Amino acid sequence: MLRLIRVALAPLMLIATTAILAPAFAKTISVGPDRQIKTLGDAAKAAADGDTVEIDPVKGGWFDCATWNANNLTIVGKGDGVIITDKTCGGKALFITHGNDITIRNITFQRARVPDKNGAGIRAEGANLRVEHARFINNENGILSGVSPQSTIAIYDSEFTGNGKCDPSCAHGVYIGAIALLHIERCVFKDTHQGHHVKSRAKRTELIGNTIEDGPTGTASYLVDIPNGGALVMRDNTLEKGPESENHSTAVSIGEEGIENPTGEITVANNKFTNDLSVETIFVRNGTATEAKLTGNTLKGKVKPVDGDGSVH
Repeated sequence: MLRLIRVALAPLMLIATTAILAPAFAKTISVGPDRQIKTLGDAAKAAADGDTVEIDPVKGGWFDCATWNANNLTIVGKGDGVIITDKTCGGKALFITHGNDITIRNITFQRARVPDKNGAGIRAEGANLRVEHARFINNENGILSGVSPQSTIAIYDSEFTGNGKCDPSCAHGVYIGAIALLHIERCVFKDTHQGHHVKSRAKRTELIGNTIEDGPTGTASYLVDIPNGGALVMRDNTLEKGPESENHSTAVSIGEEGIENPTGEITVANNKFTNDLSVETIFVRNGTATEAKLTGNTLKGKVKPVDGDGSVH
């Protein structure tokens, strides 16, 4: 009987030992002018899977960039005022994420410029990125992602102001490539230039409780662009097309570049949309064969609710 008890307890002891030892392998890396690690690039080189990187604020901002290769990283700005600005890595971005399952929190990314004019505050090249309480100010793209078919990008409680340009190709507030899911919640997009506030080639795009507005000086094209189809859920957003918009025709466009993603649903519910143009604009232009279901939306100004397959309730 004693031998049986020992055999039965062995797996439980192994699990308990693993649970105790696992956190010990992860470490916290502090980076700042008064720390042992003084540059973002050195912090990225030192980071291993599961680590947390804490970035101190620097007067005038960090004129630095980093490429993050480890997985399961948490990268956090300490306190208020952690700004990453001007210097890009690899001709791509202020931060490049090669690793998978990375969380970035409480950091401002501003003035990302690169030679091909498609730079970004964050360039997501690994799978699964989560961004929380971040600001993206006056970049070419706020966030730009590559192709990662199983990846999820989730953005919460963040601000995108003054991003975008079209010179020669267009950059956007958020530009997401072919991934599984883009989820944006409780974020603010404003004063985007020429490009779109949100452009997503994801198989599924969810926009919940955001404010997406041109404002009086924004020159954005679409508020939301889903160029290759794919499921779209837009709920409880406040949207506005401003008087300086460079595209008078449409606020939300679906499928204008050709349908490549299965479009299981198009749900547009309980949003508030204002057209401040002097001419009529289309709220939702649907180029897919899936019915766009518009429910409980409030539309102000000269607005045609839907063009293409759709119903309004």
